[in-house]
Amino acid sequence: MSEPVIRRYMSQDHLAATLGMELVQVAPGQAEVRMPLDQRHLNGAGIVHGGAIFSLADVAFAAASNAHGTLALALDVSISFVKAATAGVLTARADELSLGPRTGVYGVRVTNQSGELIALFQGTVYRKKTPIDDLLSAENRERGGRQ
Repeated sequence: MSEPVIRRYMSQDHLAATLGMELVQVAPGQAEVRMPLDQRHLNGAGIVHGGAIFSLADVAFAAASNAHGTLALALDVSISFVKAATAGVLTARADELSLGPRTGVYGVRVTNQSGELIALFQGTVYRKKTPIDDLLSAENRERGGRQ
């Protein structure tokens, strides 16, 4: 799938936009997403909320798995938090570990701006037959043909 198409598809992720995530790189089976941290990412203890870290990893997972051109939806995910973060920039790097006709397994490493490991995420997707292009066409029709 072309990079512009998957970028357009991922641009529809409203949570990623709300949290300030940027899709840095994407290719079939790989993605990198960056999230500059600010107050909205912190929990009551003043450290980055686990949900923000999980969301960052999940967006990288989604980009990597959907970049093959057909809709991929999570079946199972897990995360291990390794180190706390309080400021700076977090980066999630997703890599395909296994790809079958119906499922795919991905590993995601979340690191801080110093390259220190913050979290490890693993996820399995179910690969549907729905082309990403079809989803974008439907979204475009709903908006009355505007892009």
